[in-house]
Amino acid sequence: TQISICRDLPNIEVITFSVNGISDLEPLHQCQNLSELYLRKNNITSLDELFYLKTLPRLRVLWLAENPCCGPDPHRYRMTVLRNLPSLQKLDNQAVTEEELSQALVDGVEITAPPARRSVENGWSESTMCSAAGSTTEPDSELLTCSLEETNKTQEELDVKPVPRDKYSSFSPQETDCSCKKRNNVLNAVLLLMTELDTEGLEIIQQTVARRLQAFHKKELQEE
Repeated sequence: TQISICRDLPNIEVITFSVNGISDLEPLHQCQNLSELYLRKNNITSLDELFYLKTLPRLRVLWLAENPCCGPDPHRYRMTVLRNLPSLQKLDNQAVTEEELSQALVDGVEITAPPARRSVENGWSESTMCSAAGSTTEPDSELLTCSLEETNKTQEELDVKPVPRDKYSSFSPQETDCSCKKRNNVLNAVLLLMTELDTEGLEIIQQTVARRLQAFHKKELQEE
């Protein structure tokens, strides 16, 4: 829910924070080398948070969809984002056109001040309390679908082929809530790290994966 660590990462270039409870983007304003930012499905309630992104000169890709700040009017939302971040080349996985940037000057709202925040009591901000109070436990039958969809969304962000649903068909209800989410988190982390590797690094990964698969197949044959 809080990303204060970003204040200590001035050279970071790509951040994927999709599907969390983030509501405050202030720590990002010091990430001057940031070029891609994925914030889909968080708890960002106001487009005023864009104020902190206006100072990022290299930001070209932003994914902000499925946040409360998007509101009921998708056109007004997109125009407001583009008016304040005219250097974007892609917003919510959709390319930005010159026509949109021109229209944004007319239909978008200029953000000139940071969002107003309530005072913090006992370490909890208002947005954090609202998020906690409004959270609900998903039924077991929905957790697998949700978890798989979020994994595939992250892979879509990275232009990676989605995971087939039958790969997860063997999960039991007990595994779904914990083990399934853990598997997806690990998978997302591995995919993100692989984008930073060169040919030599990827070959090492390939060899390691091959050995792991052989070990798993050998174990399955022994069990049979």
